[in-house]
Amino acid sequence: MKSHSLNINGRLQRVAVEADKPLLWVLREDLGLSGTKFGCGAAQCGACTVHLDGAAVRCCVLPLHAAAGKRVTSIEGLSATEIGRALQRAWLEHQVPQCGYCQGGMLMAAASLLAEHPQPSDGQIDAAITNLCRCGTYPRVRAGIHAAAASLAAKVAA
Repeated sequence: MKSHSLNINGRLQRVAVEADKPLLWVLREDLGLSGTKFGCGAAQCGACTVHLDGAAVRCCVLPLHAAAGKRVTSIEGLSATEIGRALQRAWLEHQVPQCGYCQGGMLMAAASLLAEHPQPSDGQIDAAITNLCRCGTYPRVRAGIHAAAASLAAKVAA
């Protein structure tokens, strides 16, 4: 077992695990960051979405070695960004979560979308938010993304 250095939420972390261990389990088991959830284990549902150098990735099948030398942001680090804070406020305002299990991954996917498209269309939202929500909160997710985008645009205009 080799020791690995990772940049997680802006902090250097060291873990002694196998290089092919999925990043999801390193976050949850080795670093105690349990906000990133296990859903399907096949990178299909999106509950495990994190940012790798700013891009949304599903980390349940991503081996630890693929994160080497990159910035990893988990849901615990999202509030450190203006986009993350705007999304979290909008999520509360629009009561987006129902059970909440998938919402960490949803927020991470939404943050990546807003970083690339500050004023996304419904089509762009639908294309980017492929995360599964068993509770069916998709209309509220879309409303939350639009509200966060409007909030961020208002700050830029001010």
